Amino acid sequence: MTAEKKHKISIGEYKTILPYLARYRRQYILGFLCLLFVDAAQVLIPQFTRQAVDLISIGSINGSNTAFQENGAFNENGALMQIFLLCLGMAGAMLLIGTGRFLWRYFIHGSSRRIETELRGRLFDHLLVLSYDYYQENKIGDLMARATNDVGAVRNAIGMGLVALVDGTVLAAAILVIIFIQDTRTAAFAVIPLLPITVLILFFGHTVGKQFQRAQETYSAMSDAVQETFSGIRVIKSFVKEWWFIKKFADTNDDYRDANMALVKTFGIFFPFITFLSGLTSLILLLVGGRRVVEGLMSPGELVALFSYFQMLIWPLMGAGFMVNLIQRGAVSLGRVNAVLGTTPSIVSPAVAKHPEPRKCKPVGLTVNEIEIRNLSFAYGDCGSADPKKVLENVSVNIPRGTWVGILGRTGSGKSTLLKTLTRMVDPPTGTVFVRGVDVRDWDLEELRSLFAVTPQDSYLFSDSIRNNIAYGLETPEDTGIFDAGIFDARVKASADLAALDRDLAAFKEGWDTTIGERGLTLSGGQKQRTAIARAFVMDTECLILDDSLSAVDAETEKRILRGLQEEREQKIRTGRSSTAVIVSHRVSTLAYTDLVLVLDQGRITESGSPRELLEKGGFYARMAELQRLEQGNIVPRDGAHG
Repeated sequence: MTAEKKHKISIGEYKTILPYLARYRRQYILGFLCLLFVDAAQVLIPQFTRQAVDLISIGSINGSNTAFQENGAFNENGALMQIFLLCLGMAGAMLLIGTGRFLWRYFIHGSSRRIETELRGRLFDHLLVLSYDYYQENKIGDLMARATNDVGAVRNAIGMGLVALVDGTVLAAAILVIIFIQDTRTAAFAVIPLLPITVLILFFGHTVGKQFQRAQETYSAMSDAVQETFSGIRVIKSFVKEWWFIKKFADTNDDYRDANMALVKTFGIFFPFITFLSGLTSLILLLVGGRRVVEGLMSPGELVALFSYFQMLIWPLMGAGFMVNLIQRGAVSLGRVNAVLGTTPSIVSPAVAKHPEPRKCKPVGLTVNEIEIRNLSFAYGDCGSADPKKVLENVSVNIPRGTWVGILGRTGSGKSTLLKTLTRMVDPPTGTVFVRGVDVRDWDLEELRSLFAVTPQDSYLFSDSIRNNIAYGLETPEDTGIFDAGIFDARVKASADLAALDRDLAAFKEGWDTTIGERGLTLSGGQKQRTAIARAFVMDTECLILDDSLSAVDAETEKRILRGLQEEREQKIRTGRSSTAVIVSHRVSTLAYTDLVLVLDQGRITESGSPRELLEKGGFYARMAELQRLEQGNIVPRDGAHG
C-alpha cells in the first residue's frame, strides 16, 4: 500500500485518535467543564441587561414617573443601587468568562498540542520501521507534508474543532430554550432563517472536505518538488537547468494556490450568506418584537435581551461552519496519516527469532561457514508482469568466517541486490541465505544487521560534523562501553586514518568539527566515499561490506586503504579474531586483495575462484584485468580485448 493511495473521507478515521483522547480525558473533561461555565456566564449577561433596561424604562431616574413621585429620592437611590448590583453581577460574569476561557484553552489546546506531538512522533517512528521498498514507491516531500500539515490539521480538529462542536451545541441549545421560554411567538418567527442555515452547513462540510483533500495533495506535490530541487542542486547548476525547476515549482505552486482559492471561494460564499440570514433574524425580531413591546405584550428589556441572544446565536451558527470545516479537514488529514500508519513493513523480525549456536573453541574460522547462499533466485516485486525477470538466479556460495570475497560484474548483474539479501534490505526466499547457520529470515532484524558494517554505493552523509558522521555507527561513548572520551576519539581517528581521510583534515576549516553540507555537498566524491568507509570501519563488525565504495578514490589512495585493511586483518588473526569482508568493485586491482572472487552476469555466477585462478582461466575477470592494465599504461587495446 502506497502513501499516494487516496483515502476516502470518513469521520471513522477518528477511531485511531481515540486512545490519545482517552489518555488525556481528564484534561478534556476539565476543559469542557470550564467551557460550560463560560457558556452559563454568557447566557446570564443578557438577563442582567434585561433587568437594567426594564428598571430604566418603567421609571425615569429623574423622578418624572408617578411611581417615583411618592418618594423620588428613595426610589431613585433604590433603582441606582439595583443597577449597580446588576453591573457587579455582569462584571463577575465577565471575570468568570475570562478565567474560564483561559482554563479551557489551557486544558483542551494544551492536550491537542501534546497529542499532535505524540502522533507526529508515532508517524516518524513508523516511517523508520517501514522497509526499504516503501521509500522507492513514495515521495519524501509527500511524507513530510503528512508529518507537518496533516498532523497540524488533526490537532486543529481535536482542539478547536471539538470546542466549536461542544460550545456551539450547548450555547445554541441554551439560547433557544431561553428565547422560547421568554417569548415563544417572537422566537418562532425569528428562528425561521436558521432552517436554511442547517442545510447549508451540511453542504458546506461535504464540499470543504473534498476541496481540502485536493489542497493537501497539491501541498504534498509542491513539497516534493522543493525537496527534489534542493537535494539535486549541484546537478541542476551543472546542467544550467534552474529555469526548468523554477517552472516546475511555479506549476505546483499555482496548483496549490488554485486548490486553496477554491476553499476561499467556498468560505467567501458561505460566511456572508450566514451573516445575511442572521441579519434577517434581527429584522424579523425588530418587526415582531417591536410590535409586541408597543402592544404591551413584551417589556423593552425582554426585547433587548432577545436581540442579545440572537446576536450570541450567530457564533454557534458560524461556529458550526468552522466546526464542520475543521472536522472534515481533520478527517482528510488523519486519513492521509492513517494511510502511512496502516502500512505494514514488508520486512519484519520473526515472532520468535532464532539464534546461532555459540562458537566452539576452534582455530580461527576458515572452516566454519559464516555466510551460506543456497540456490538463491530473486526478483523485485511483480515488475508489472506475471513472470518478473529475475535479478538473481540459482546463486550458491559459501563464505567461511574470515574470508575476503570480491564480486565483479557488469552494471545490472545483481551485485548490490546480492548484498542486500544478506542484511534483508530485500527479503530473499526462505532457505536461501544463511548467516552463522541460521536463515536470515529467522534472525531478529536488529541483531542481523548489527553483524554487518555496510558502505553502500550511495555514500550518504548527514549534515553534521565529520567526526559525528564517522562515529555515527557508534552513537555515543556510553552505547559502546567506551566511557573515556579520549579512547572514543582515538577509535574514530584510527578509522579515519585507515580510510585515508587524515590527509584531508588539514584542508577543512575546522578539522574534525567541520560541518559538511546536506548529503556531504561540500565534500568531493572521494572524500564522501572515504568518510562513509571510515564510518563502516569504526563499527568493527564481524562482516564488512563495501559496495563499489572505492570507485571515486584514486589508485594510490585505494592501495593505501586496502593495505591498511590487510594489515588490520593480519593483526586480528594474530589475536585470535577474524572478520569477513565482501567487496564489490569494477577494479581488478581492488579484487586482487580478496581470497575468492565471484563474477556475476545477468544474475548468475559465471566464474568463481581466487584472483590468480581467474586470471589463468582467461574469462571475463582476466579480460577486465588486461583491459585495466592497458588503460593504466595508456595503451589502446586491440579490438575485442575488452571482451
